[in-house]
Amino acid sequence: MRFFQFLFVVVIVLNAQFLFAQVPAFDKLEMLYDQQHYGIVYRKANRLLDNPEYDFSQIPKYYKAISSLQIAQNPYWKARHNNAIDESFDLLAKVKSSAKGKLIFEAHYNELSSLRTDLESWVSDLKRQGMQEDANYLANKIASLFEGIKVLEDVKAPEIKYDASANVKLKERIEIIDFAKKQLGVPYVSAGDNPSGFDCSGFTTYVMNNSGVKLPRRAKDQYEAAQKIKERDAQIGDLVFFSNGTEISHVGILINELGKPKTMIHASSSKGISIVEIDSSNYWKPRVAGYGRFVP
Repeated sequence: MRFFQFLFVVVIVLNAQFLFAQVPAFDKLEMLYDQQHYGIVYRKANRLLDNPEYDFSQIPKYYKAISSLQIAQNPYWKARHNNAIDESFDLLAKVKSSAKGKLIFEAHYNELSSLRTDLESWVSDLKRQGMQEDANYLANKIASLFEGIKVLEDVKAPEIKYDASANVKLKERIEIIDFAKKQLGVPYVSAGDNPSGFDCSGFTTYVMNNSGVKLPRRAKDQYEAAQKIKERDAQIGDLVFFSNGTEISHVGILINELGKPKTMIHASSSKGISIVEIDSSNYWKPRVAGYGRFVP
């Protein structure tokens, strides 16, 4: 009897260690995803799914699905994988519905919240391209899967005071930001480009147009048209662009003076027109793709 009791305890301990021990292959997926290497994550997750050794966990399914949703924002990849979006949402729904999957969703809340922000930005881009049916379909998928998973709130940036007494160019840039700040609190609206509601590039287009600067409508096109500048030279009135790992997906207007922590005013999908300090944001800082200038 004692032997069987001992054997039972050993089995329980080994199972516990097996379930809760860190798995290097899974840690690698998380690290690569965080670094926006979505293609690598997708391929590695597929290989893990083909290996019976990892059948005990749904982590490979989870990372295959979320990396696929990121890559699918590239139209060329999506064209070669017609069912990728449906398959990814179905896979995530299955993970979410299981007991172990719920734990994965809880443990990766921030990751999923960031994914939701990326996907909602994609919805806006589809609307700007006139692809209303695709945009509505994706929006419904997002609402269903991410129920209860809100977009992460950024820490409010401190108030910035400017001294432009001896700098005419800085004064002109401050006037741009003063106009932009008049829109604070205006709600986020997909494909919105006026004070009843803005999306990210609709906001930058509206603000710059007020100063006589004409911008292309999409964030991606604004990036291509802008004069590229180095991070150390980016300051108030310049644009800051963000990538979802495949292409430009967001844009904001810097409000910080030269050499100060990067801070922007932008159209947030959760708060509308708001101000956020980029350098202290776990979401925005890793996604910075570059800086562009349209004003002298």
